[in-house]
Amino acid sequence: MTEQQSPRFERGTDGPKVIVAGVDGSDSSLRAAAYAAGLARRQNALLAIVYVQPAPAAGAVLGAPVADATEEIAEDLVAQIREAMERIRGIFDIRWEFHTVRGDPYHALVRAADDLTADAVVVGASEQAGHRIVGSVAVRLVKAGRWPVTVVP
Repeated sequence: MTEQQSPRFERGTDGPKVIVAGVDGSDSSLRAAAYAAGLARRQNALLAIVYVQPAPAAGAVLGAPVADATEEIAEDLVAQIREAMERIRGIFDIRWEFHTVRGDPYHALVRAADDLTADAVVVGASEQAGHRIVGSVAVRLVKAGRWPVTVVP
């Protein structure tokens, strides 16, 4: 008699079911979200768009309106995404949700991908020159090796 094992969750075996796209309002992040939307449509996966609000810095402690500015960015991104989804309604059906998390981009995206049980992560290539030396969020996500990561230029 053989012992039956209970089914164990295994990421990505039947194609992605949850695709996380990190957005920050940059052109490359918006291209990444569009690419991820195409993947989600073709795979019938959930597109989880994640905006990371920067953690309060010294300016916020001194009373600078950092939180207000990042809330405005999040609201603008949601409006842009809703507008884009309205344009394709009736042509394509994409399940999507928008998440705003707070923290540094790398750790917040890792936490969001883990919490959402992501099968894939899509981010835009960094547009900052200093990241060639220090390492970008995209490179750090790839090095983490926890999910397939697509970096969109």
